[in-house]
Amino acid sequence: MSLMLEEILEQPAALERTISAESDKISSITKQFASRDIDLIYLVARGSSDNAALFGRYLIEVTTGIPVSLAAPSVFTLYNAQLNLRRALVVGVSQSGEGSDINHVLDRAKKAGAFTLGITNESHSSMAKIVDETLLIHAGRERSVAATKTYTGQMLHFYMLARALSPKAPDYSRIPELTHAALGQRADVEETVQRYVFMDNCVVVGRGLNYGNSYELALKLMETCYVVAERFSSADFFHGPLAIVERRFPVIMFGPSGATKAGNLDLLARLRELHADSLSITNDAEIAAASSRSIMLPSDIDEFLSPIPFIVPAQLFAAFLSEAKGIDPDAPRSLSKVTKTL
Repeated sequence: MSLMLEEILEQPAALERTISAESDKISSITKQFASRDIDLIYLVARGSSDNAALFGRYLIEVTTGIPVSLAAPSVFTLYNAQLNLRRALVVGVSQSGEGSDINHVLDRAKKAGAFTLGITNESHSSMAKIVDETLLIHAGRERSVAATKTYTGQMLHFYMLARALSPKAPDYSRIPELTHAALGQRADVEETVQRYVFMDNCVVVGRGLNYGNSYELALKLMETCYVVAERFSSADFFHGPLAIVERRFPVIMFGPSGATKAGNLDLLARLRELHADSLSITNDAEIAAASSRSIMLPSDIDEFLSPIPFIVPAQLFAAFLSEAKGIDPDAPRSLSKVTKTL
């Protein structure tokens, strides 16, 4: 069994540990937020952490009404811009806490008057020493180069952060249970992968709360399977990119029940007209029926809680596809666990 697969299977326990260990910190942060006027949230990340931040943007804006921006670190590191962040919450997201550009932005933001928060798996990291408060992912050491359990741990912290900002944010207590249920699709995913062993390119689509997952699965397919994977919002995919689809072209969709369902069904209908191959990760019977193939999750997963359990079959898909292609998912060529850029 690969390290990547081992770490995918560890996720329900890691999520449970994180909720338990960080609940007091969340209570403290909630009180600190109540005494501050926060009118902007600024998220700083790279790689898989940036994909988690993309999810966080949707979740926080929808549930709290506070505008959220994804930072471009080069604004600080290359162009030395001076931003007014006095009423901002700046959140750095990094598995290792050692991303040079992420930490540079956090340091600059703190000096500019922002309240800074770090989300990391390493309590003694450089990031933890810079920020005002740290939220830890209690995932244990992540040995595989491909991030899995730290990605879902980062997403969980965005649920916890949203709840600290607004009581209207969703209750996240069921997420470990739903993640465990998603792992029950392991055999189905492993069988499905055999149909995609010779896949060299594909498109991954998702929308709204699952948009970040489309980026994350595409990244996993590129780094562990060497598949050229483009990623799009299912809405944006109609505006030009649909032209790349031809007969049997694979399109992988995150398709939960909820607000995105109607648009996803429209796209699946168009893909069927083009004779494209569509694989949906879904908990909706209509979306499954409209797809060439589907991986079904429990129907009672609310859309707002879907992103973490929905990424689990996608992670399994990438891990099994890598092995089926004869590639070691734990040692992708040209990559290392910690990437430092400035």
